[in-house]
Amino acid sequence: MHALALSILPTHETWFEESSAGHDWGFFLSPLPLALVVVMVAVTFVWRAAAARLPNPELAVLARVGRLTPWIPRLLGIHLGVALLALAATGAFLTPAIDDLDSVAGKTLLLVEAGLGIWLVTGYRLRPAAALVLAFGPVLGVVSGPVALLECANLAAVAAFLVIVPPGVDRHGAVAPSADAVRWGLFSMRIGVGIALIALAFTEKFTNPVLARMTLHDFPSLNVFDLVGIPMSTDTFIVVAGSVELLFGLLVISGALPQVAVMVAAVPFNATLILFGQTELVGHLPVYGVFLALLAYGSDPATARLVSWLPSRRTADRVDPASAPAPVEVAV
Repeated sequence: MHALALSILPTHETWFEESSAGHDWGFFLSPLPLALVVVMVAVTFVWRAAAARLPNPELAVLARVGRLTPWIPRLLGIHLGVALLALAATGAFLTPAIDDLDSVAGKTLLLVEAGLGIWLVTGYRLRPAAALVLAFGPVLGVVSGPVALLECANLAAVAAFLVIVPPGVDRHGAVAPSADAVRWGLFSMRIGVGIALIALAFTEKFTNPVLARMTLHDFPSLNVFDLVGIPMSTDTFIVVAGSVELLFGLLVISGALPQVAVMVAAVPFNATLILFGQTELVGHLPVYGVFLALLAYGSDPATARLVSWLPSRRTADRVDPASAPAPVEVAV
């Protein structure tokens, strides 16, 4: 039961509840949410400052994970492809929350989604496939509005990485991309996942307490504090859960201490599977792939410092983010 309670962090309520009106900014603009947002932003700055004083990688014991880096683009393609296939098979478009596509146009979208999923799983010339996934963004915006687009930024994050760092053509997709390509690929991926997590905190908690209350009513095990005997009102718990989601999004964007951040985040992201099962697994597949990428690149001494890189005007002018990596033979 305690494991279930850990799922307070990454749960997408719109996958399991009917959407409510939301956008109750009065709830967010009260003292506790505003104070906790300030705290989470401060924690992020402290986290990044602490990372500058620690070795890279910070956990040398995970060095073996760094050996996966040549195959990370291939693995990300599989994660994204399987997610799209599973979503299409269940009648959902890019997210389990959008599952009412009964029209001819809707069924066509699902067929295209499934086709792209198959293409991504094959690993053959994934840059165009990833670019098509990114092109789904405007379609999603038209179908379900900008909020759904923000919440699906994790899919765009993986697709953007594959546009910048696609897998190779031999050795099961192994590549040795340039440092510039890895920097931009990881930066794009961090931004996408961070946006998705931050959007989740606002659209399903900070500005939508009605939806959050419904979810807690239907799934009381989500409230870890009640389970351990710590009294906390429902609204306070909603604010705390949203603040933690916000913190996770900010930490992913910062890229600092990626090994520690991923290992901590993996606990609640996996705990939700016990409660929500297949829907949660399918919806979070791209995020699991991103976590694997951050962990692998963060565990490789050759790339660990690239994970937390932030672009400056000088590097943005100098680097071509679309530069293609060259496939190479890699010995483990």
